[in-house]
Amino acid sequence: MEKVLMDKATSIRNIKYKEVGRDESTRFERIHTEIFESSSDASLAIAGEIALLIREKAAKGEKCVLGLATGSSPLGVYKELVRLHKEEGLSFANVVTFNLDEYYPMDPKALQSYIRFMGENLFNHIDILEENINIPDGTLDQDLVSVFCADYEKKIDDYGGLDLQILGIGRTGHIGFNEPGSHYNSLTRMVTLDHLTKTDAASDFFGMDNVPRRAITMGVGTIFKAKRILLMAWGEGKSAIIRETIEEKISDAVPASYLQNHPKTTIVLDTAAAAELVRIKTPWRVGSCTWDDPLLKQAVIWLSQKLQKPILKLTDRDYMDNGMDELIAEHGPAYNINIKMFNVLQHTITGWPGGKPGADDTYRPERADPAKKRVVIFSPHPDDDVISMGGTFIRLVDQGHDVHVAYQTSGNIAVFDEDVVRFADFFKDFNAVYSAGNRESKRFYEEVVSNVSNKQPGDIDTPVVQKIKGLIRRGEAKAACRYIGIGDDNVHFMDMPFYETGLIQKQPIGEEDVKIVMDLLQEVKPHQIYAAGDLSDPHGTHRVCLDAIFQAVERLKPQSWMQDCWLWLYRGAWQEWGIEEIEMAVPLSPGELMRKRKAIFKHQSQKDSALFPGTDMREFWQRAEDRNRSTAGIYDKLGLPEYEAMEAFKRWHF
Repeated sequence: MEKVLMDKATSIRNIKYKEVGRDESTRFERIHTEIFESSSDASLAIAGEIALLIREKAAKGEKCVLGLATGSSPLGVYKELVRLHKEEGLSFANVVTFNLDEYYPMDPKALQSYIRFMGENLFNHIDILEENINIPDGTLDQDLVSVFCADYEKKIDDYGGLDLQILGIGRTGHIGFNEPGSHYNSLTRMVTLDHLTKTDAASDFFGMDNVPRRAITMGVGTIFKAKRILLMAWGEGKSAIIRETIEEKISDAVPASYLQNHPKTTIVLDTAAAAELVRIKTPWRVGSCTWDDPLLKQAVIWLSQKLQKPILKLTDRDYMDNGMDELIAEHGPAYNINIKMFNVLQHTITGWPGGKPGADDTYRPERADPAKKRVVIFSPHPDDDVISMGGTFIRLVDQGHDVHVAYQTSGNIAVFDEDVVRFADFFKDFNAVYSAGNRESKRFYEEVVSNVSNKQPGDIDTPVVQKIKGLIRRGEAKAACRYIGIGDDNVHFMDMPFYETGLIQKQPIGEEDVKIVMDLLQEVKPHQIYAAGDLSDPHGTHRVCLDAIFQAVERLKPQSWMQDCWLWLYRGAWQEWGIEEIEMAVPLSPGELMRKRKAIFKHQSQKDSALFPGTDMREFWQRAEDRNRSTAGIYDKLGLPEYEAMEAFKRWHF
């Protein structure tokens, strides 16, 4: 595998840039783009190219000048570079680095400092010389910033410019902190952060109010002076801005689109981030296709939505006018294609997510037998179960299945400090009435209040505050489960160790995390597993929790009970499966939707305003209902039956 990835890195570096967009499959793309199956494979390839460059420069006795980025995107690259240093002797003694940006103001020791980030993830683990590390200074007095920025530019120029710059991309299309409106020849400077950028950073700072308003960043013009640029993006959350960057015209509204004019830029993506590109989303528009059933389903749904016509009303002319002559020739006429795909979609709909007892299950998404199944619903946080699949959860319990819920993490960072004080106050007052130990409880209350009031923005909670926050969320989860109808014995709190850092950034999953999942599965021996299938952020909690489940399932696969176990993936509060990906759609009645809402309401610490709401200001129950109604609406517009709402699932075949 490593040799394949290294060969891939070499091919990325040696691309004939003048031919970008001339290949039939990439003719809509204005920047050379490489797509990998996973972000980990892509990160290995990027690290491979960086290592090649460092070694080539060292062999010539030259400095290798690198432009580096922060955030979750390059973490895999830095991890591989550290491995190459420790295991394969890659030396960084000849490397000079310039980081893209830093928040302003920013203490270098703060949790959110990019100086700290680079030390923890790269510099502290390699042999780079300290004097060769350059990062914008967030501690300067404001009147000194402009001089610093000019000196930063000059220092880069004195080294002959950047040999290679790596970049991430924000959802506004920013590179570095060059927000929409940045000029293509802008240089290193102080900038004001876009609201969306601040919102995305809010979780790192434990709340929007703690995010700095400004930052120091290399300019677009500074980045453009690099001899080679690699921009990386992972996950479907980046797919929309990636399509604009690569396939739309250059615009200052999407600063990353300026890279279309850089002669040696490559955009490196995983399959999820590439999902909106023409060659992935509508490959029939760029060449001949192998029309298997998944692509057939994708094409028919796309055409129906594009023309706003039900599937059964699509005509031969509709297909041919939209680049699908080949499809009609191979599988037509349209009537045959329409009927086939209509039936495929119809067969995804079921009111029996655990399987309908005694029914012919040939065309149903779930097995009829056994009639009463053992079910494990994995929930990354203590509310993902009811937010994402609360209606299905209710249906499974109502239909008599043995349902267990496993809360993988404590969720203890997502509770407001005032809730901690409120619960500590209740504890004090309760003891004052019913216990002789009031003095001790009062001391405990005063300790909690002191911990909360003395905490600075972005500080880690003390262990006692973390514990209270975890207990708050645990109590809410149990209340929701009781409301739905399962007892405490079927509610499992896993408190996976990777999460318990007190920080937004978590540890990688370890053996203990996987073992906790395996132990529960071996105890229950489920016929069905439900898990959160959010893959947007390879370092996000949902993705890490899912990886632990995948590893556990893979190890348990030889056991006999696993031969009759199916794994269904749901998506969280942020998005839904694409219609073409859905393999089970569970319709909800108005009454069931209301019951789901009430189950979500049991999570009172997340009600009204969650600590980390993201860019969507709606409450979680509103997001869930709107998403469920939207899914039902899409099915309706495709010509399927009309329902109040739907929850969607995709089966994972292991």
